[in-house]
Amino acid sequence: MQHPTIGFIGGGNMATAIINGMLASGYPAERIWVCDPNANQLTSLAQGGVNTTDQAGALLPKCDVITLAVKPQILKSVIEPLATAVQQHQPLIVSVAAGVSAESIDRWLGGNTAIIRTMPNTPALVQTGATGLYANDRVSQSMRSSIDDIFKAIGVTVWVDQEADLHAVTAAGGSAPAYFFRFMEAMSKAAQNQGLSEDQALQLIVQTCLGAAKMVQQTGENPAELKRRVMSPKGTTEQAILRFDEGGLDALVEDAMNACSRRSVELSKELDQ
Repeated sequence: MQHPTIGFIGGGNMATAIINGMLASGYPAERIWVCDPNANQLTSLAQGGVNTTDQAGALLPKCDVITLAVKPQILKSVIEPLATAVQQHQPLIVSVAAGVSAESIDRWLGGNTAIIRTMPNTPALVQTGATGLYANDRVSQSMRSSIDDIFKAIGVTVWVDQEADLHAVTAAGGSAPAYFFRFMEAMSKAAQNQGLSEDQALQLIVQTCLGAAKMVQQTGENPAELKRRVMSPKGTTEQAILRFDEGGLDALVEDAMNACSRRSVELSKELDQ
């Protein structure tokens, strides 16, 4: 399925990020369709050369892949009217709608549907996203490979064997950018209290955050080992790390991520009703 014709139902931020990543990686614009009720959004997307329509049903005869990129709360009402056409054309369904199970999507579309669920995160908007993916047993290896290539255009991909593992993906990836933003926010406040301006603090913190991530990525070293190399005995870094440890940082982070995962499970149950 190299360069299948792919249609997006919903043309919002995440769909736009995926489409821009596809185009930047050389995906043919003429093989991309987008449906959205917002005419201004369609006009903006059309400037990239992709095909646009305001009728979701128009995508089914044209597309090998249909990507569901609408809000989870309205997904059922959007796709149930498409069930007959989906059964007729049998496209691969890719869902970006957080929390809605493959079983529910399959039921709303009439059954026996090949479905891939994805959990991208907001850094996809700058082509540095991290996406978790799960495929049901009707998805072929060639389908998986094609979708993997598409999402690699906006960052890295991690496949899970059990759909339930997407709750952990939410905690470690989908929601996680906010954790780092929160930590950067706290660091910025502390630096300003020590005398730096907000601009000075953010320049230092943002670049350091970027550099630390690149070090883990490019060296392949464990973060614990890289931390150890920065910590000189009785030095400045050691004092900061000791305060984090004394404050129970590991337990706090685990508690926060568990809360995130639990809420993901609760939302999934609510949306599947």
